[in-house]
Amino acid sequence: MQEQSKLEKLTMKDNFMFGAVMADPENCRPFLEMVLGIRIKKLTVSTEKSLVYHPEYKGVRLDVEASDEKNTCYNVEMQVIQKPYLERRARYYHGQIDMELLRTGKGYGNLPDAYVIFICDFDPFGLGKYRYTFKNVCMEEKRLKLRDGLTTMFLSTCGKNRNKVPEKLVRFLEFVGADLQDSKGDFQDDYVQQLQEAVRQVKASREMEAKYMLLEELLQDEREAGRVQGRAEDVLYLLRELPGEVPEKLKEQILAEKDGDVLKRYLKMVLSAGSVEKFIGMLPQ
Repeated sequence: MQEQSKLEKLTMKDNFMFGAVMADPENCRPFLEMVLGIRIKKLTVSTEKSLVYHPEYKGVRLDVEASDEKNTCYNVEMQVIQKPYLERRARYYHGQIDMELLRTGKGYGNLPDAYVIFICDFDPFGLGKYRYTFKNVCMEEKRLKLRDGLTTMFLSTCGKNRNKVPEKLVRFLEFVGADLQDSKGDFQDDYVQQLQEAVRQVKASREMEAKYMLLEELLQDEREAGRVQGRAEDVLYLLRELPGEVPEKLKEQILAEKDGDVLKRYLKMVLSAGSVEKFIGMLPQ
């Protein structure tokens, strides 16, 4: 019941809720059409690549991947906290899209157009825009565009240029940016009403409840793995400060250690050891 109450508190800006709602093509397709100003006849959402653990993607991945009838690829992700290197993260996603397609045997000429879209609950560039769109252009001749088919877009819930973007996009972003109570209000928009109903269905679903509980476990495991890795690196850092060379075998042993309690003991040992040699001597044989 405790996990269910957590699910009840989620809004559209939560990564889990956004992914669960947008897994339905009938919710995702109108979003892409609204944001990009295009018509999409058919959209396929890759649900097997969402809400699950992906070691090749550096852990739990919560973005939405889709493709249309022209094989155009879309990657959409919610960003609630402003983190560094967001632009480079977009570059990474573009690269992952291309690599997956090339693995299927497609040549460069067959690479489709690709869009990476971040929905930000902050202004990523501080210019008060609801939408920032980037394409590659020639610096010496701005009219010359690089026809690589790549587009990166950042949407912001904190925009101020309401008269420069479609009203439907503004209402959608206001809905995304709303807190739990306000998100249940009337936004005078059919699409937002559709999303509100989808959110209610997710919260009422036992399957979604189970997925959310699994996600919480995976994220907890990922955080713990990060703490263990950081502790191992701390041990190595302090060891290198001691007199003597750190053998490669010892380095591999420390980095391979997954038991947090063992690494705590290593930290105490390295703090009391006066040299690398003494530390090695303190290790259990």
